Amino acid sequence: MKGVMMMKTLIKYEFLKVLRKKSTLIAMAVSLLITAVFFGLPITQFQIYNQDGVLRGLKGIAYEKEQYENVSVPLTNEYVTEAIQDVQALFENPDNIGYDGNEQFLIEDAYWDGIAPRENLLGLIARNYAAPNVSVGYNALADLDVSNGTDFYQARQDKIETILSDPSNGLSQAEKDYWRNMNSGVEEPFQYGYFGGWEIIISAFELLMFAILTICIVIAPVFAGEYQAGTDAVILSGKYGKTKLTTAKIVAALLFGVLAFTLHVLIAFGIPLVAFGMDGWNLPLQINGTTVPYPLTFLEGTLINLGVIYLVLIAMIGLTLFLSAKIKNPYFVLIVMVPVLFIPMFLTPNGTTGICNLIVLLTPYQSLVPRFSSYISYQFGSVVLDAFAMRGFVYVVLTLILLPLARISFKKHQVA
Repeated sequence: MKGVMMMKTLIKYEFLKVLRKKSTLIAMAVSLLITAVFFGLPITQFQIYNQDGVLRGLKGIAYEKEQYENVSVPLTNEYVTEAIQDVQALFENPDNIGYDGNEQFLIEDAYWDGIAPRENLLGLIARNYAAPNVSVGYNALADLDVSNGTDFYQARQDKIETILSDPSNGLSQAEKDYWRNMNSGVEEPFQYGYFGGWEIIISAFELLMFAILTICIVIAPVFAGEYQAGTDAVILSGKYGKTKLTTAKIVAALLFGVLAFTLHVLIAFGIPLVAFGMDGWNLPLQINGTTVPYPLTFLEGTLINLGVIYLVLIAMIGLTLFLSAKIKNPYFVLIVMVPVLFIPMFLTPNGTTGICNLIVLLTPYQSLVPRFSSYISYQFGSVVLDAFAMRGFVYVVLTLILLPLARISFKKHQVA
């Protein structure tokens, strides 16, 4: 019991030691401000058009949400067929059509009354019938053959099979079966509706890398700072220096990192969800891309990717502590950490297969990007793991290796 109380006291002492530094407070304040700006930009930059002109910011968001009220419906085959026929009927009248080169589009009342209120939905439907990686708009529906009906979900399945069978994707039979099995769990028909806030979050996860960097900056001196101050001799020669105090430093760094990152997450998620609303949390990811294989809602997908990001964070804290224990200067620690965290930003994968691409997709920065629409998988014998499972596994293993190494490295440090 006395040992537990001693450990709690040491952890509290080391935690406050990190927290009360002026450099910590400044770094955290700047990082939180940057996070607020990054996740606030989609609000200030948002704009949508109506017949009277352009609506920006919160007024535009409110207007868009109103547009979705009439299209918050189950996407049954009957509804999809009727929607396509409505578009084609508008294109049958030459007076409704404008041209941009060879591309035709609807104009005036035909557009504002028949298309604008549900343009995003019509675009989703049109892309479902298009070839993989081909982006089309509502006007592609004008030429779609509906004489034999429009089986929306069979078209989705056919498109998925095209993706799985594409030789450039290099998927094995086991991987194809894995994705087919996962897709079988996707519920039909899709419930459509507004999901603006969740779309912002999902598209901006990688911006949280700046928060991770800030945390690494703050904890870089945990061990290296003791070397610089010459207090390593006092710590390591003390009764608990090589045991409880070393462990307390690691636990305190982890505690600070997780709490500080959670504060960033609350700001990052809170700003768009307050502005755009929480609407859509229970809607399927497939309404943002019909070939998404994961049978998840926006909330579920967000939480799963956030869980992976926390594992990346903890592993990067472990790496920072290990370097801090090995290198006597915290600035040299950061010279290593900055490239580790940010060089992968410029290593954009050119596919979802190939050993180089698969490795890049596991780097810290790329692991923050969910890529829900991509069929990224890793096969080990008969075992197939998707990107989320593989990233989770890699960063748990790294954590289990790096944290003990950090502890051992500091304990074995030879005092000059």
